[in-house]
Amino acid sequence: MMKTLSLHEYNIHIGSIRKNDIHELIDQGDVSQYFILVDEQTRKLCLPLFLEKTGLDPRAIIEIESGEIYKTIESCQKVWEELISYEADRKALLINLGGGVIGDLGGFAASTYKRGIRFVQVPTTLLSQLDASIGGKVGIDFSGYKNIIGSFNNPIAVFIDPEFYDTLPDRQLKSGFAEALKHALIADQKMWEEIRSTTDLRSLDWIPFLEKSLWIKKEIVEADPLERGARKALNFGHTIGHAIEGVSLESDKPLLHGEAIILGMMAESFIATCKGLLLPEEEREINQFLSFYVDFDFSLKNRALIYDLIKGDKKNEGNRILCTLLHSIGKYAINQEINLEEVEQSLVYLEEQFDLIDA
Repeated sequence: MMKTLSLHEYNIHIGSIRKNDIHELIDQGDVSQYFILVDEQTRKLCLPLFLEKTGLDPRAIIEIESGEIYKTIESCQKVWEELISYEADRKALLINLGGGVIGDLGGFAASTYKRGIRFVQVPTTLLSQLDASIGGKVGIDFSGYKNIIGSFNNPIAVFIDPEFYDTLPDRQLKSGFAEALKHALIADQKMWEEIRSTTDLRSLDWIPFLEKSLWIKKEIVEADPLERGARKALNFGHTIGHAIEGVSLESDKPLLHGEAIILGMMAESFIATCKGLLLPEEEREINQFLSFYVDFDFSLKNRALIYDLIKGDKKNEGNRILCTLLHSIGKYAINQEINLEEVEQSLVYLEEQFDLIDA
């Protein structure tokens, strides 16, 4: 059964994609031609299912390379060049089929081509469904900094189909679950308690779960569409998490985004307790549970790069490092200033938790 979450400018459709869903958008929107953006993974694993479900016959399939390291201006150039080669006009439509990189980059490419063409998001990973489906953030990485070039621009629709999870390895599914953990920690203590009883993600009843998690983000984003206040709550775990992710991308063991954010939430929960914001018993509860999802290798040795990335974080103001910290489970505090000494203490804490001090 398809559920619809209505936002001010577009709808999010949750459930199995039906044959006429996207056709109706195309027919009603006076679309001249449409294209599907994929990477080599979604072309192989998701595109056949998507075309079977929708019966679409695109003007062309545009393919970029997969992975965060390809979320670049060069990949955007390839998309623009393909659109130009097919003489795509301002009534063209770009359908972004894939994970977070495809959605962010495809949305940015569409938003800038001929000053903006319309796009549809079809996120195929749990992380991209929970993270990028609401809020209109589109962009690319540049000069080592995540999402530092971009804008706010909404799609005309989002389709979230849990059947794509069958194409995901367990690691990807766990990484995506980090976003649901974040939503619960910042806004819904009851949801946090329900999540803590979840032991098998593959057997989860996804549609009501997705609806509940997305509702949290919808309420926050619609109250603050340009991230000047309450929307900063969604940055919990991201100040330190993005830096850890950035360092890992320079190594031979890159982390998935959600994996880095789990580490970031643990580190920032530790800092919140050190600052007297979060009770020690709540910090222990949070981090004991989050540590269950840390079943991957990582290194925090490159402190210089971690600090540089944190100091260059787009959320900072002047020389002040700002992040979102928890007051308690389900309550947050935005614009909390932290310093590099506190960051260092949190990184040591992570190393001690996972026996990395001498690694």
